[in-house]
Amino acid sequence: MIQTYSSTIRRREMDAVLTCMVDEKIGPGELNQRLIQFAKEFFSVDGAVALRSPVIALKYAIQALDLPLDSGIMISALAPCWQYKGIISLGYKPIVLDVAPETALVTLENVEEGIRQGGRLLILSGTLGNIYDIAPFLELGVPIIEDVSQNVGAFYEFPQEEGESKKKMAGSNGVFSIMGLEENDLITGGGGAVLMAPARREWIVLKRLVDSACRTDILPDLNSALAFVQLKEFTRNQQRRQELFAAFQKSLMSSRHKTFIRNQNGLASVYTFPVVLNSGFKDVKQYAAKKGIEIQPTFTDSVVDYLQDDLEGCINSKSLLLRCASFPLYPRLGNTQSTLIIKVLGTLP
Repeated sequence: MIQTYSSTIRRREMDAVLTCMVDEKIGPGELNQRLIQFAKEFFSVDGAVALRSPVIALKYAIQALDLPLDSGIMISALAPCWQYKGIISLGYKPIVLDVAPETALVTLENVEEGIRQGGRLLILSGTLGNIYDIAPFLELGVPIIEDVSQNVGAFYEFPQEEGESKKKMAGSNGVFSIMGLEENDLITGGGGAVLMAPARREWIVLKRLVDSACRTDILPDLNSALAFVQLKEFTRNQQRRQELFAAFQKSLMSSRHKTFIRNQNGLASVYTFPVVLNSGFKDVKQYAAKKGIEIQPTFTDSVVDYLQDDLEGCINSKSLLLRCASFPLYPRLGNTQSTLIIKVLGTLP
C-alpha cells in the first residue's frame, strides 16, 4: 500500500541524527544554531529562533508584538487546529475565517470582515503549498504572521513599474513567520518550529525575549539535526515534487474531479496532491485502496475539523472538509508507484 504521507528522510538525515546521538549532544546547542543560520539565509530574514513547538513560536511572536489580552486573532478555518487551541491557551480570541473554494485560502473580504469583528492580528497560512496575492493583505493595517509550514519555498510576486515584478519568498513578508517542523509539515524535525523575524526592528524585540527564554522552549539538537538537513535538501526534493504534481494534475483532467487553483501572483510550493471530489469520499477511497493507494481526508486536524458543528458559517471550509482527498506525493515515490497513481487519478469514479 502506498501511504498518503511519508517524511522524506534519507541517509543524510539519518546520519545527521545518528552523529548527534553518538556525540551525546542532543539538547539545544550547536546544531540548533546551524539550523537558525541556514533558515536566515534560506528565507532572507534578519533573525530566527528554533523552538520546540509551533504554539511556543506563536507565544513568542505575540509577546514581541505586545498584543493586548483578549484581542482577536484571525485564522483560516483550514489552518491546523494548533492555531485555534494555541490562541485560546494564550488568552486571546480566535476569529475563524472561511476560504475561497477554488484556492482553499482566506479571502481579502473575509479578513476585512474579521477586522470589523475585532481582529487585531492575522495568521496567514499557506494552505497546501498555495500562495496569496499578498500585497492587498499587507495594506490592511493589521500585523501578519505567515505560517509557511506547508508552503516553504513559495514566492510572492510584487508588480513593479515598467511591467517588471519583484519576488519575495513566503515567510519574509509579515512581521513574523512560523515554519512548523512537525511530522507532516513540508520540513520536519520530528517536532518543533522556526520562528523568523524578516525585519531588524521586530528581531531586536524578539531577540530580547528569546535571550531570556527557558531552555525547555528551545529546539534540541536532535530535532535540529534532522530539520537542518531537510532544509538543505529542500530545493532538490521540491523539484521532484513539482514534477510529480504536474503529472498528477494532467491525469486528473481526464476525470470529473479537480484540484485547487494555484500560483496567484507568485509561485506556489508543493505540499501534497489534493483532489476536490465530485463524488463521495468513501467510494474514491475504496477504489484507490483496491489499486494499493491510501488516501486521506485533506483537512483532518484542521480548525474546521476540530470545531465541526460548533463553527458558525464557513460553509466553503465545511464542504472542503468532506470532499477533499489527499493523494500520495513525496520525493521517495518511485516510477512504478507514481505511474500507478497517475493511472488511478485519471480513472477515479
